[in-house]
Amino acid sequence: MLFDLRGGRRGKVVKVVYATLAVLMGLSLFLVIGGFNIAELFESSNSSGEAAKPYEEQAERLEAELKKTPAEPKLLSSLTRAQIGAGNAQVTVEPNGERLVSTDAAQEYQKAYQSWTEYLKATPEPDAGLALLVAPMLLQLAELSTTYAQADTRIDSSSEAQLIVAEDRPSVNAWTTLAFYSYFTNPQLAEKARAEAKKLAAGKSEREAIDKQLDEFKKNANNYRSEKAKAEKAEKEAAKAGGGAGGSTPPGLENPLGGLGGGGLGE
Repeated sequence: MLFDLRGGRRGKVVKVVYATLAVLMGLSLFLVIGGFNIAELFESSNSSGEAAKPYEEQAERLEAELKKTPAEPKLLSSLTRAQIGAGNAQVTVEPNGERLVSTDAAQEYQKAYQSWTEYLKATPEPDAGLALLVAPMLLQLAELSTTYAQADTRIDSSSEAQLIVAEDRPSVNAWTTLAFYSYFTNPQLAEKARAEAKKLAAGKSEREAIDKQLDEFKKNANNYRSEKAKAEKAEKEAAKAGGGAGGSTPPGLENPLGGLGGGGLGE
C-alpha cells in the first residue's frame, strides 16, 4: 500500500515527510548498537499471525496479572517485550533491509509504546536492555506517523529510550545512535551525544568517521525541520482562510492505519 499522493499541496507534503522519514529509517539499517545492527531486531519476522500468537497470548496473561497488581514494573517490562515481539513477528523484512509493517504489527507497537510509558512511570531505574528494544521500535512508529507532531513525539520517545541505553552502556555506537535519533527533534542532545561518542573513539580516524556520519544525519534532520516549518506555516494560512480552497484538509500525513501507508507499511 502507498501514500495517497493525489490532492496538490497535501500530496506534496506527504511525499516530503515520508521521504525524510524513510531516509531516517533507511539510515538506521547501518547503525550498530552494542555489537548488532538495528535491522537484526526484525530479521526473524515473517509477517505471520501464527508467529505472533505466542507473544499475544503472553501479553494477555500479563495484562490479566496487571489488573491484580497495577503498575508492577516487572510485569510492565515483560508486557512491553511481549508486545514488541508480537509486532516484530508481523513485520516482513525485504532482501534490501526494508521493513514492511502490517497494520497488526503497527497496533502491537502502539500497545508496546503505551506499556513502555506506563513502565517508565512505575520505575525510577528503567532497564537498559528493554530500552534497547524500545528505541528502534519507536523509530519505526515515527515513520508511520500521521502528523509532524506525532512523528516528533515518537522520535523524542525513541531518543529518551536510547539515552537510557547510552548512559547505562556507554559506547561509540550507543552515543552515535542517540545523536542520530536526536538530531530530528533535539539538536542540543544530539551534539552532546556526538561529543560523548568522540570521547570514546579509538583515535583520530574514528572521530572523523563519527563526524562524517553524523553530519549527514544532521543534514537530513535539518531538511526535515525545514519542511515541517513550511507545512506548519501553510496549515496556519489555511486555517486563517477557512480551511483553504474547497475546505481542504491541512497539510499532514495520511493515516497509514486507515488504508494508506508508505513503503514501511504492509498489508
